[in-house]
Amino acid sequence: MRLTAPSSKAPTQRQLRVAEEIRHVLAGVFARGEVRDHELHDVLITVTEVRIGPDLKRATAFVTRLGRSDVAEKLPALRRAAPFLRGCVAKALKLRVAPDISFQADTSIDYAMHVDSLLRAPDVARDLTGRPRKSDESPDPL
Repeated sequence: MRLTAPSSKAPTQRQLRVAEEIRHVLAGVFARGEVRDHELHDVLITVTEVRIGPDLKRATAFVTRLGRSDVAEKLPALRRAAPFLRGCVAKALKLRVAPDISFQADTSIDYAMHVDSLLRAPDVARDLTGRPRKSDESPDPL
């Protein structure tokens, strides 16, 4: 689960738009397998979100591998590939300065899958369906 420090302001429309464009460019680079690092060869990386600072100089890309939870092992290789990826972003977007890109593992999908498995547990499912009480059971106090 991602925990963020409370910010004083929400991102602007421009920040959101630029972050989404960066996400799109990075996703395309990973989908085409353009990164030449041996550790990232045949590794499917999914960019789930990009957050960019107000000055548009630093971006954080949240990445995951669908169906796998070992994306943290690939972060050093992604950091090595960051200058190449920054160049790809610079070519694709018309910005004054191409942002520095850092990578962080996105654990929100793993967390959502964990919560889903908890909700599907028999004990929780029984409580959620509101099974009828036996006559000798007392009602839950409010």
